[in-house]
Parts: sequence; C-alpha cells; structure tokens
Amino acid sequence: MKVLFIGDIVGPDAVDYVVRRLPELREEHRVDVVIANAENCCVSKRTPFGGFGMEAGSIDRLFATGVDVITSGNHAWDAPDADRVLAHPRVIRPFNVPGHLAGTGIVTIPVGDEALTVVNIADAAAIPAVTPAYPSMLDLDFQGTVIVDFHGGEAMDKFGCAYALDGQVAAVLGTHTHEPSLTLHRLPGGTAFVLDVGMTGPSGGWQGIDPLHMLAHYRNESTEGYPPYQLAAGPIQLGAVLLTIEDGLTTDIARLD
Repeated sequence: MKVLFIGDIVGPDAVDYVVRRLPELREEHRVDVVIANAENCCVSKRTPFGGFGMEAGSIDRLFATGVDVITSGNHAWDAPDADRVLAHPRVIRPFNVPGHLAGTGIVTIPVGDEALTVVNIADAAAIPAVTPAYPSMLDLDFQGTVIVDFHGGEAMDKFGCAYALDGQVAAVLGTHTHEPSLTLHRLPGGTAFVLDVGMTGPSGGWQGIDPLHMLAHYRNESTEGYPPYQLAAGPIQLGAVLLTIEDGLTTDIARLD
C-alpha cells in the first residue's frame, strides 16, 4: 500500500494547488490512498487564531480530485458550516477532544482488499482541553493498517506516542506547526514517524500568514491601523510524505515537494 499524506493545507490558493497537482502525484507515485490535513483550507474570520477552518466547498473539491480522508485539528470548528463538514464520514477531527464537540476522530476505509484506519489526535499545545493523546488511544479498535495524524506542538509528546505505538501502527505523522521536520524516522518496530509533515501553503510568512498581525499579537500590541489580516504572499509549497506499507508497517518513507 502506498499512502500520500499531505500536511496542513493553508488557504484557498493551497486548495487550488492540491487540486491541480494531486492527479499527477497519484499517477507518478502509484498512490493507493491520500490523506490530507485540511483544517486551514479556508479563511473564515479576520483573525489569525480563530480565522481558518474547513468549508464545504473546498472539502468537496479535495475529495473530488482524489483525497480519500481529511484530518484536522484546532481549527476544525472555525468555519460557519463546520458541523456539516464534520458530519462527512471521511472527515475527522482529533479523537481526544471533549465529546460535545462535533465530529469523530477515527475512520476505517477499504483500500483495495485491505482496511486502512486513520486516527486524528491532538496535544494540549494545539487544543488545551484534550485528554492525553496516548492514553486516549488505548481502547480504540484498530482495523487493518493504522495511520495517526498527531496534531500538536509538543515534540516530546509526539516522540513518546510514536515510540509507544511502534510496531502497532504504520505511521505517526505530526501536523500543526507548519514547519517541516527534516528527519524521517523509521522506528525499530516498523512505525514511521515525522515530527511535523509541514504545511501545504504560501511561503514567505509566519506559518503561511503575513507576519504583521502575528507580530502585533506576539508583542501584545493593537492591530488598529494595520492592513487587513491576510495570508503570506510567497509561492505555494508542498508539505507531504509518501509511505510504502506492507503488512501494516512502513518499509519506506520519503518527502515529496
């Protein structure tokens, strides 16, 4: 099984980029299944902290062009039509959030004659209200090959979860920081681990965002008089990894750009 995992898609131009490139990527690399984190695919509010989300039009386009499962994170509930999006059977949000929040955190789909389970979890750096990531997974019923999207900012927690699950899941793939980690790990038991896959979005800014407003918030300054909050203006970059999986474990992991 070959799995393409695309890191945080940031903004509508990044959606256009994925829609344009994905068919060729699937064909060139003989991809069997595509997972994409799309929690930032729309700009829903004029603030960098509550201003992203997943709106239905973009999600429909991603599915139509070849994405099989969509994962998310702390911005999963930002868009006005978030409840509709999160009701889709192949859209998931972190499993370990409070139960009153819309959506589910795990999905199993057929890939040829195999089963693939995708689990979404988060740490408190991304969503303060979560329960601890690894303990929350202990009672899950894994079916077939398992891939975990760990949406978080704590390196120690991501490493710990990956090693705790080594040999039980095919991959633990980090998202949320938007900064791609250079090292691609293949742990002793056959689990692939990446601290952060990185973003698929506009370069030249602060996690895909024009830095003016981010700096104002960082300095605890008013944004009055600033230009409108907007995404960065650089070329779209691809943050993605390609996994080769056999018997539920990873035999190879590589970056795509």
